[in-house]
Amino acid sequence: MAEPDIRLPDTARLVVSTSPHFHDDQDVRRIMLTVVATLLPACLAGAWFFGPRALLVLAVCSGGCVGFEWLFSRWLGLKNSINDYSALVTGLLLGMNLSAGTPLWICLVGALLAIGLGKMIYGGLGYNPFNPALVGRVALLIACPTALTTWIRPDGPAMWARNVDAMTTATPLGILGMVKQWDPAQVLATADGGSLSVLDLFLGHQGGCIGETSALALLLGGLYLMRRRIIRWQTPLAFLGTVVVVTGIAHAIAPGQFAPPWFHLLTGGLFLGAFFMATDMVTSPMNPLGNTIFGIGCGLITCVIRIWGAYPEGVSFSILFMNALVPLIDRATATRPFGYVPPKKKEAAA
Repeated sequence: MAEPDIRLPDTARLVVSTSPHFHDDQDVRRIMLTVVATLLPACLAGAWFFGPRALLVLAVCSGGCVGFEWLFSRWLGLKNSINDYSALVTGLLLGMNLSAGTPLWICLVGALLAIGLGKMIYGGLGYNPFNPALVGRVALLIACPTALTTWIRPDGPAMWARNVDAMTTATPLGILGMVKQWDPAQVLATADGGSLSVLDLFLGHQGGCIGETSALALLLGGLYLMRRRIIRWQTPLAFLGTVVVVTGIAHAIAPGQFAPPWFHLLTGGLFLGAFFMATDMVTSPMNPLGNTIFGIGCGLITCVIRIWGAYPEGVSFSILFMNALVPLIDRATATRPFGYVPPKKKEAAA
């Protein structure tokens, strides 16, 4: 073809814009609503085992977080962001990390700390370096340890009877921390003289926080989030896998002292943390390799605290600690942009 016959596009009809050029139909509001929907099975399981008091704690935490976010937005002159439902997610996660017996005023203080100290002080959603719900939960744990570690016995339908008062109990992890040895007869014992089975632990029939006991409900919600590609699979898989490997090695070395991996998987807040808090988009790494490193770090710290620490649970502390390392992980695992050409040595020197 001769040069005069070359046809160039009409530049007036070209649309020039910055990347990304392909957009997903997901927005923050839709993502948060999906997360809320996937949390509901675990919330309902908690209400079934711990009674109506669990629903009240969840409602106070959720309403408190939404209300405090509105107040902070007005006070700091920020855009009102309660319509994106991120505060609702924070409130649900905070409530799920508390006992059904937590006093309601402590729930409100936790909501204030989660939103004010964990989120709005940094500028709102997208700027917070730490998971807001965990900031509130750990702050309450340090300030009010007795109230935060008073667990309600999971009596199921009896909890909904009008003439039944809530009874306190110890969690399997707490008993393991007290006896300092793996004795299933003590660690898995129930108040009526029975023993918890693996199925009981998997379904959630155990003492603990409202939303952390039912591994089944949390697993279903987490798998759906991965199916929708709202969370990456690398973080929960690396988190859970690391706990299995480390606790498996410890149990193989001293089976009479350290609990087996299935016990650590099905007790405490491991599933809740791995699927719903370690995967937070704002406070987790930006690429798959970084998410894998993040999950491994969370798993290692959790195992260190559970096995050798003075506190029986370490999920919350491990995630917050790894949140602080996210900028370093992102820098170490950053990939080269498409089309990047490294400068020559002379140009770099100049």
